[in-house]
Amino acid sequence: MYPCPTLSIENGTRLGHYEITGALGAGGMGEVYRAIDRRLDRQVAIKILPAEYRDNEQLRSRFEREAKVISSLSHPHICTIHDVGHEDGIDYLVLELLEGDTVAERLLKGPLPVAQVLRYGIEIADALDKAHRQGIVHRDLKPGNIMLTKTGAKLLDFGLAKSSSLTGFGAEDPTRHRSLTQEGTIIGTFQYMAPEQLEGREADARTDIFAFGATVYEMATGKRAFDGKSKASLIASILDRDPVPISTVQPMTPPGLDRTVQICLAKDPDDRWQSARDLSTELKWIAEGGSQAGLAAPVVARRRRREQMWIVLAAALGLTTMSLAAIALRHKAPDVMSIRSSIEPPPGVAYKSDDNDSAALTISPDGRYLTFSGIDTAGKVMLWLRPLNSLEAHPIEGSEGGTYPFWSPDSRSIGFATGGKLKRAEVAGGPAVNICDVSDPRPGSWNRDGVILFAPNWRDPLYRVSASGGTPTPVTQFDKSRSETTHRHPWFLPDGEHFLYLAGTHLADNKSDLNAIYVGSLSSKERKLILRTRSNVIYVAGYLLFARETSLMAQHFDVKKLELLGEPVRIADNVRYDSGFFRSIFGASENGTIVYSSGGNSRMARLTSFDRAGKKLHSFGEASELIVSLRPSPDGTRVAVQVGDTSDIWLYDLQRGGRSRLTSDPLNEIAPLWSPDGKNIVFSSDRTAPPDLFIKPSDGTASESLLLHSGDVKMAGDWSRDGRYLSFDVMTMRDRDHADIWILPMTGERKPFAFLQGPSDERAGTFSPDGKWLAYVSNESGRYELHVTSFPNPGTRQQLSTTGAKSPGFWTAGGKEILYLGYDDSLMSIRIKPGPTFDFDVPQPVSKLPRTAVGTFAADLSGQKLYLAVPDQSAPESVTLVTSALPAGDH
Repeated sequence: MYPCPTLSIENGTRLGHYEITGALGAGGMGEVYRAIDRRLDRQVAIKILPAEYRDNEQLRSRFEREAKVISSLSHPHICTIHDVGHEDGIDYLVLELLEGDTVAERLLKGPLPVAQVLRYGIEIADALDKAHRQGIVHRDLKPGNIMLTKTGAKLLDFGLAKSSSLTGFGAEDPTRHRSLTQEGTIIGTFQYMAPEQLEGREADARTDIFAFGATVYEMATGKRAFDGKSKASLIASILDRDPVPISTVQPMTPPGLDRTVQICLAKDPDDRWQSARDLSTELKWIAEGGSQAGLAAPVVARRRRREQMWIVLAAALGLTTMSLAAIALRHKAPDVMSIRSSIEPPPGVAYKSDDNDSAALTISPDGRYLTFSGIDTAGKVMLWLRPLNSLEAHPIEGSEGGTYPFWSPDSRSIGFATGGKLKRAEVAGGPAVNICDVSDPRPGSWNRDGVILFAPNWRDPLYRVSASGGTPTPVTQFDKSRSETTHRHPWFLPDGEHFLYLAGTHLADNKSDLNAIYVGSLSSKERKLILRTRSNVIYVAGYLLFARETSLMAQHFDVKKLELLGEPVRIADNVRYDSGFFRSIFGASENGTIVYSSGGNSRMARLTSFDRAGKKLHSFGEASELIVSLRPSPDGTRVAVQVGDTSDIWLYDLQRGGRSRLTSDPLNEIAPLWSPDGKNIVFSSDRTAPPDLFIKPSDGTASESLLLHSGDVKMAGDWSRDGRYLSFDVMTMRDRDHADIWILPMTGERKPFAFLQGPSDERAGTFSPDGKWLAYVSNESGRYELHVTSFPNPGTRQQLSTTGAKSPGFWTAGGKEILYLGYDDSLMSIRIKPGPTFDFDVPQPVSKLPRTAVGTFAADLSGQKLYLAVPDQSAPESVTLVTSALPAGDH
């Protein structure tokens, strides 16, 4: 506690059967002493009002209030009251004697370690939750009122607490007076007061949450969240300004903690955490490592996910840099000293590793910068720039939702695609500039004359456009005799006229000779075959770099004759390769530094069943690439699965074993959905542009037929159990990261209508068995959570989950439970209470399931059997960063 300069009671004084043995200090407006309880022979703390305050009715009222409040609370992290008494005109409280320092005293030594901040924060939040549930608001939470003991944090001094039995702010309230600046008229500490307290408005539990945020901020940084040279400037700071993010002061702060405190410190109480329980739950999730995990992406698989590379991020982005000088003409790598390290995401940001974001890993031509895709705790996805000579990274302005960055040859500018535009941004900063319109482009290449080559769509040839803007014009054309369906991964050669690129086909596998690297020209339609591979290719320092499966290869290349020399050399193994994207994940700078992600093909997985306890029951078939969108049949005998880099729908027979192909179009057919009777399957197909909904008998006895055509991307969500309605997600070709939920009546005219629309991403609607409710996933809270609303007319939207939802909600047959997968791969259960309104219990964890990707979990109607696409263990999840110096003279 704070030092007490003058104390009014001497050692040896008796207050009832308590004997004062020493001074402890002063807390609030009371003096605190160490004492011995002579009746029970135990050490206690005695708190009294100083003599000069005993005639102050307001302070005596506060003192009595503290006694009543503490006596009503029993919690391991709230200081216990043993007794109250009055002796010789002295009112006193007998409290639990606590050994330790207050947070304020501890902060004199500097900020607390993150682990301690989280531990004590959880304990304080739990204590507040206890008080709030009993209608008690502390109203004076601050570092001086929290004691750190061997058993944890203890919440002290409820002298300003307000009970629900009180009438709120009245004439007797000690925190409201005519003048906020008059010395001594406000009892409390300005730095931790919420705006509503300063404005004289009603205080509630959220007022304590504001003070909690200010306290945790100070614990984490050693600095006050709000400060000022005068009370007026301090009040202005609290009312009008936001504190500097914790991560700015302490860069190693977990991303989630920064966001959690920011929400606590929101000016409007409605924008804060609404309960200390939710706050405690969030902190526990962060302490368990949840804030380091990637945030949930949209729940239903999208076509672009065919071209993703799932980089598994434990604590660092997996990159490897090495020198091309290690490749000698004799094809023997010289010994080079390597430095292994990992690159952490910036505070408040997680690496985003789904959709096309793995392609966001690049290195600048001068070898000074890396780019990557990151998602913050509010769900915002941006491209980030990290100088290799710095520990910090910063977002690229205007790159929200950006993908496929590529560099200008002088390393001063970065091109990228976002929001239906190809853009450019300067490394030095400033707003991004539009170059041209695009739909779903692939990475580009930029020459010294300001020409950019890129593919405007995943199945387009290459186009050119000026870096200063203009209308793209085609440069290459498909060779139909070779069934070419895509040209991508251009790379300008040093003359700026010729360029390398991949000409590939979606109709063949990775090893087909139909996939090849060519050299093209800006001034001619002629091209020259260089080598056969399904990979991106880079020219640097006299070599071509390309991939053969998970091996990174290098081969001498005569840039004048446009010919390969000698034999290829393997320079790295276990490099991540994404066959759906036709690329290996690597980049290179002009000085020969190579950046790549290690780990092999992590998309191999097996369909596996589990019980509710998390016990593995059975694995079906062989490991396959890209198993997503699992859907058990209504009778539980089959599972429809989207499989493969050119996705088809397969049906796994759970009784006899084996699987059979339902669709076989060369293009993507995804997101299967069973009809309630199990006789038909609806899916989305790329055979039309944009993808439409098709329907096909599940026994394969007839061809598929078009179910719904429109100008937007569509993805089936759920089919009501009475067969009357089908929910589906609608996205635009330019923005597949935002979905609305639509409904298609399956009777009558079948005229679709919008059901949920808005600025948030809302998708994966699932019907309750009685058809009265629709559960769905939305990021309106800043993170993907499970929600519910009435059907067919949407009413009040209720948030069901509290710690993130990684899957749609699966209703059990009776409609009394919803199962979903949490961010930490926990099976979560929400019990539904019977009644005319939708009432539910707090989500409860059922079991821990193996780590899996978004869209690879489902539950059957009984809720007793679960299905996951379990990653193949042969695909390592750990990744590293390796840098090696380039020997002088090798270039």
